[in-house]
Amino acid sequence: MDYDQLSSFLEVAKLQSFSRAAEKIYRTQPAISAQVRLLEQECGERLFDRSGKRVSLTPAGEILQRYAQKIIEMHKEALQAVAELNQTARGKLQIGANEATCLYVLPKTFARFKGLYPLVQISIYRNFSHKIVQKVQEGAVELGIVTLPQTANNMEVISVFRDELQVVTPAQHPLAKSRSLTVEEIANYPLILPKTGHTRVLLDRLLREYRDHVQPSMELASVEMIKKFVGAGLGISFISRTYVQPEVAAGLLKLIPLEDHKIYRELGLIYRRDRYLSLPAKVFIEVVRESTKAANPVANSTAKAGSGTRGSVIGTRE
Repeated sequence: MDYDQLSSFLEVAKLQSFSRAAEKIYRTQPAISAQVRLLEQECGERLFDRSGKRVSLTPAGEILQRYAQKIIEMHKEALQAVAELNQTARGKLQIGANEATCLYVLPKTFARFKGLYPLVQISIYRNFSHKIVQKVQEGAVELGIVTLPQTANNMEVISVFRDELQVVTPAQHPLAKSRSLTVEEIANYPLILPKTGHTRVLLDRLLREYRDHVQPSMELASVEMIKKFVGAGLGISFISRTYVQPEVAAGLLKLIPLEDHKIYRELGLIYRRDRYLSLPAKVFIEVVRESTKAANPVANSTAKAGSGTRGSVIGTRE
């Protein structure tokens, strides 16, 4: 059982075809078949059921697939670790984050990182938090920025950002002069809500008591769209304070805290603690740690949340 045999075996399992696997790795089909036969002889079990043009894994094949994937990953990690010895960080760093995080939370961190390590190319996978966690688990993405809390036992988590969600209105809206708002007051106006995600679930729960009066006018997929439509006077919404500061400073939108609830959104950097991290990933983590210590938004917000907050404090996941 060697690395080459296991690589061929995994390609056949993935593509469910000996011929397609042969094309993918530039081998002949008989060569692939011979490698699989050697594996079957060594294991003493059939690894594939061959019926027609498609092949499928047997129970023995499914067990071998799990271990073969780990062996291939360790082989890559070993080569990477040796290659990075005494080298400057270079190569590609794959990070998962949603669009709002890329726009409002990470730019300064990215700028600092690129200034220190210009040879590293950053590739961003944009999606919802649960999809990013899945990609990190699979090894397709090394690092992820996701909404906390996360419960996976094999994940290391570094808190990097904490912000309060507040009501956002047009500057000339009837509620714009309010110092704070109750959920009951908000329910009397058309609402623009996020289309999907845990934040939407949280807001539905928040508004449940007033569902007979709530007026959802639109469901939108991004923070940018929500801000634009709120500014156009089509409704009011809930947004993290940080995300709307430019529009507030320009006098286009107004942020108003909730009187009877506090909703916080916390982000964390995650990575698999049981996997080898590339040098670019390690240095990015260090930059994030240093940036977090300098800004310390998590500690500041936590201190504020613990001092005489009226009503309930709700953590939000997106």
